[in-house]
Amino acid sequence: MKLDRFYPIFDDSSWLERLLPLGVKLVQIRVKDKSIYDVREQLIHARELCKTYNSTLIVNDYWELAIELECDWVHLGQEDLDEADIGALKKHGVKLGLSTHDQDELDRALTFEPDYIALGPVYPTILKKMKWHEQGLPRVTEWKKYIGDIPLVAIGGMTVERTEGVFEAGADIISVVTDITLNKSPEKRVKNWIDATR
Repeated sequence: MKLDRFYPIFDDSSWLERLLPLGVKLVQIRVKDKSIYDVREQLIHARELCKTYNSTLIVNDYWELAIELECDWVHLGQEDLDEADIGALKKHGVKLGLSTHDQDELDRALTFEPDYIALGPVYPTILKKMKWHEQGLPRVTEWKKYIGDIPLVAIGGMTVERTEGVFEAGADIISVVTDITLNKSPEKRVKNWIDATR
């Protein structure tokens, strides 16, 4: 199944209630600093919404819950790879997306045969404090040549205006966080994103 080229990430399933009806077909739920009970409730809610709107749900970090709740996708950061049971995910048919920031991380990620690779931050981002500076579009091109047919997700500082250049550089999918969540009209911005990526 081919993933949509527009990939927003939200920290609460209430965002999905608002924005999936607009036509979002690929979405990640990234819940931080909540109890495991709250995370489970969020994921159950998100999973039901995604079923209703025929959208693909990607669970950030909580791989055990993803297996338990029969979710289709998990996204893991490099630090999560130390703990996660990749064999169990594959056994349960859960697809895997992995974050990468440098060549060593990319080489490590490829050993797990991921279903997509994310590269970031492509542009400066306010979302996380990172030791990596912006990667730039030449790195996107380099990564894509290196990974071949594996879908490449570009993340970090993404705006609608940058879409064309990011795709031209070689990204298959663009992941977006604050350009939507901090926008004064998230609904309008999502419509702009859908127009720009389809």
